[in-house]
Amino acid sequence: MSYLKKQLKVTRSNLLKEIEGLSPEFTDIQPTGFNNTIHWHLGHVLTVAEKFLFGSPKSNNLPDNYGQLFGYGSKPSDWTGDVPSIETLKQQLQEQLDRILAIPEETYHDKVETPFMGMETVEDFISTVILHETNHIGQMHAMKLLIQSSN
Repeated sequence: MSYLKKQLKVTRSNLLKEIEGLSPEFTDIQPTGFNNTIHWHLGHVLTVAEKFLFGSPKSNNLPDNYGQLFGYGSKPSDWTGDVPSIETLKQQLQEQLDRILAIPEETYHDKVETPFMGMETVEDFISTVILHETNHIGQMHAMKLLIQSSN
């Protein structure tokens, strides 16, 4: 297994560990000073990784409304309709990890059809997904500590 795949597994594992034991009510608290909730961060990480690596919504791996719920600039206060539960998102994050790990390593240096923000290869996009996810793990950790300290 490549270093990149190992990093992805560790990062996704850390993401899921960060929310272990948290109630759905807890994950929907929006602390003062934050634009979103832990619930939103989970869906956002899932949605961005899907878009970067599988071209969602064309991938048909996630519901069409995930972009509206969890895309850049979205926020829980705007949510309407069917919002996936934390359990659903956890399952989808695991399934997505399996699909990402199945991407053949020999394709990592292939150029993508549509470069984005300096990313030109499959490897570039996977690296950015890892970086993006670690950023959101940090945000979730900070939110969790703040919520716990105020209760």
